[in-house]
Amino acid sequence: MQKPSRLVLAASAAALVLLPAVALAQDAPGGSTAATATSSTAAPEAAAAEKEKAAPKKKKPAKMTRQQEIDRSIDRGTVPARYRSSVPKEYHQYIPFDKR
Repeated sequence: MQKPSRLVLAASAAALVLLPAVALAQDAPGGSTAATATSSTAAPEAAAAEKEKAAPKKKKPAKMTRQQEIDRSIDRGTVPARYRSSVPKEYHQYIPFDKR
């Protein structure tokens, strides 16, 4: 019998070390192996984290310039909502505030 080369020994040692880690990382859904039993509690947490990342981000409306805000108020016949705090509450019913 021939002696195995160092390269073959190194490759087989690396395979023995890496294969169990890869088998745990690539857990098949619905499988009934010991790997799924140990990682089954982490799966819902990982799925929830992925859903949060995959959810579309809502864009904030672009800030209008003062002139754009004035033009919009004139077109709609309303008063910008940012002035609401400076008007007493009893008069809010008489002023058409812009809805944001």
